Amino acid sequence: MPVYMLTDDLVFPPPEGASPEGVVAVGGDASPERLVLAYSQGIFPWPHEDLPLLWFSPDPRFVLPIERVHVGRSLRRRIRAGDFEVRADSAFDRVIEACAAAPRPGQDGTWITDELKQGFAALHRRGYAHSIETYLNGELVGGLYGIAIGSSFCGESMFSRVDDASKVATVTLLGNLAAWGFHFVDCQVHTEHLARFGAEPWPRPIFLGALRRAIAEPARPGPWQLELGPEQALEVLLTAVVNSSSDPSER
Repeated sequence: MPVYMLTDDLVFPPPEGASPEGVVAVGGDASPERLVLAYSQGIFPWPHEDLPLLWFSPDPRFVLPIERVHVGRSLRRRIRAGDFEVRADSAFDRVIEACAAAPRPGQDGTWITDELKQGFAALHRRGYAHSIETYLNGELVGGLYGIAIGSSFCGESMFSRVDDASKVATVTLLGNLAAWGFHFVDCQVHTEHLARFGAEPWPRPIFLGALRRAIAEPARPGPWQLELGPEQALEVLLTAVVNSSSDPSER
């Protein structure tokens, strides 16, 4: 099938026209303006070695509904032990560098290129990109970063230097997102780590419909200040019902 080549114009083809592998377009750059446009249409960059920049919208999409998050018992105990401190937007550059350097099974390098680092850093300065950081005894030991547009949050990458550090960051983020009225996290593609939290595949039309509704809601620009610590966030996830519908098309 033909591949859509991007130009300097800020435009993407409809994600419904993606290839079977999920490729929507090729080329372009990772400018903050292009990144905002892409994420608002359910498209994200995923560089591949020796190829121009590729833009994806896979079908199905891997999505974590916040009202159905699963937190395992061992992780609950770890959070309630109170060992970790979690902050937001206090070390964005350090988090993205740590994510880029983290070893990945089956990968020799990283998809987080210098171009993407610069693009995400620009989004952070504009209030779209956010980092959640986990500290142990004052040392940064884990975290994650992602993009928020409207009430949608797209998780990009995470790292952990201590057992459960990224998981504690994830729970803290999810609890705060629930308190702020977010309904789901876009996890993009399947990972076992996020599947254990309750992420599930959504057909592209369901995901795009939910995304359109989310980006129409008021934004929460950065820098973010967390309203809930890890233990409070855990309790929100365990007890609060954000949306009781089991049908994602109704969210």
